[in-house]
Amino acid sequence: MKNRKAAKETLSKVPEVTLTFWVIKILCTTLGETGGDALSMTLNLGYAVSSMIFAGIFAAAVIAQIQAKAFHPAVYWITIVATTTLGTTMADFADRSLGIGYSGGSATLFVLLMLSLAVWKKSEGSVSVDTVATPRVEIFYWTVILFSQTLGTALGDWMADTNDFGYERGALVFAAGLALIAAAWFYTKMSRTALFWAAFILTRPLGATLGDLLDKPVEKGGYDIGRFWISAALAALIAACIFFLPQKASGHPVAAKKRKNK
Repeated sequence: MKNRKAAKETLSKVPEVTLTFWVIKILCTTLGETGGDALSMTLNLGYAVSSMIFAGIFAAAVIAQIQAKAFHPAVYWITIVATTTLGTTMADFADRSLGIGYSGGSATLFVLLMLSLAVWKKSEGSVSVDTVATPRVEIFYWTVILFSQTLGTALGDWMADTNDFGYERGALVFAAGLALIAAAWFYTKMSRTALFWAAFILTRPLGATLGDLLDKPVEKGGYDIGRFWISAALAALIAACIFFLPQKASGHPVAAKKRKNK
């Protein structure tokens, strides 16, 4: 009984990486874009004020996630949505309000993301999501995710606006990148951990360009659907996925360390 209880307590507090995971992740990143824009643009609160609001929501969500004793899908995905909305307004604030620009913002965020992964790796010996079972590792995990979500917003805007790709072609570029990663997953022996994080990062600019495609004015290449309507619909879809599609915690951290580079 003790061994069984200990095994349960050391299970990862993040979901197993399945097709359901990626579907919900893309929905969350799209909601992050439309939800972030709804506050900063539609309500005209500005990027700084919106970022402070979303930072408070993010902090509360992370605390709830860390204090949870086991994996809870609703708590986990609410925290993911909090990172995407905060990432949206933070990236827009840096790129536009601070005048760093899309390329400068993307480069800065990429460096921060790589540094956070490197510190996590050096401290814990692995950046595999299967090891996310302690508060210390969870802090690393959510820091990396926040940087990746913020980077994704900057990349999506940089691709769509600066390079004149538009939102549709920008989304296709990131979708093609994800397809290449999927092919590498199934047909090569590349590190599963590296491929996971590459896919995780690319889902954010895909969601950002899809969100912009849905809510931007027609003259700017969007469909001009109301941001609050889209956000509500996306939130309902996410809730339905969480309720109807079963999810379970990722694997045992000890087992994960053994297979992290396979």
